[in-house]
Parts: sequence; C-alpha cells; structure tokens
Amino acid sequence: MADSAVARRVPRQERSARTVDALLEAAGNVIAERGFEAATMTQIAQLAGMSIGASYQYFPNKEALAFELRRRCGDEMDARFSALIEAGEPVPLPDLVERLFDLMIGLMEAYPAYLTLLSVPLGFRRDVAARNRLRRRFAVLFQRYNASLDADEAYRIAEVMLQVMKSLNPLYAVAKPKERKLLVAEYKGVLSAWLAGRLG
Repeated sequence: MADSAVARRVPRQERSARTVDALLEAAGNVIAERGFEAATMTQIAQLAGMSIGASYQYFPNKEALAFELRRRCGDEMDARFSALIEAGEPVPLPDLVERLFDLMIGLMEAYPAYLTLLSVPLGFRRDVAARNRLRRRFAVLFQRYNASLDADEAYRIAEVMLQVMKSLNPLYAVAKPKERKLLVAEYKGVLSAWLAGRLG
C-alpha cells in the first residue's frame, strides 16, 4: 500500500516541478519583454499555458516569481563558476578571466529577465554560506596560482574580483549590443591585468 502511494506521489511531484519551471520561464520572458512593472500574472500564466487560478497555487504574485528567478540565477551562477574552478589544472589568467565573463554573459542570455530583476526591490539576499563558499573556492584556486598567498589574502582577492565583475551588470543592462561587447572587453582587460599583478 505504501509503495503504491509513493508511486502515485512521484508523478505529481514531477508535474509540479515542471509547472514551476514553466511559470518561471514564462515570467522571465514576460518580464524581459515588458519590464517588471508592466508584467502581470495573467500574462505569465497564459504564456505558461495555464489558468491564472492554477498559477496562484504555486506563486501568490509576480514578486514571488521574481524572487525565485533571482534565487535560481544566483544558484546557477555559483554552479557555473564552481564547475570552472574544479575543472582541473589552472589555465593562464587571461583564459580564466575570459571564461568567467563568458559564463556570466551566458547566464544573462539564459535568463533574459536577469538584468531587469537586479533593479527590482525584492528584498533578495544571497545565502551567506553559499556566497562565502564560492569565495573560498576562488581563494583556493588563487593559491594554486601563487602559493605565497595566505588564505585571508586569497579570499580578499576573490571578493574584489567578484565585486568588480558584478559592477558590469548595471552598465551592461543599459548598453546597446555593440557597446556591450566593448564593455566586456574593457572589463576583461582590467581584471586580467589586476589578477596578473596580484597572482603572477
């Protein structure tokens, strides 16, 4: 009896997960196209292929959808950066910087509402433990480039690097496509030169 109950629950959980994914994808597309203020739950539900009533069973409002989108973006960024760090032997610093920015720009393309949501007051804060864990991973990586760095200094370099990368977001958000490429190139040059000075 218990086994059959579990068998019935699993498909329902999978359907719920797919529904949540569909709502989040629709929310991202609507917010990216119309902006956060103009986006409505009705538009999001329609794009996700469900009734407005059904959508409220998962998210009470668009703020809750936006908050979850922000959380997923942050988790995905951490996962991409962590995978790069753990890929193997350190690559030349210019290549590392190139890959970091490529991952970051790729995330913006994968989540079209990402830049829009950065300016929306959602009360969103990244999980402190996850934030520190990513910085420690970068710190360990940087010590592989320069064994004379102590843990605190390596961690500080990681903090500054990620903050510099983050500062690209508001500039990138308002720039035209050609200017975006130029901005990214400038940032890559700045970060490569700075890291070479600190780790070389």
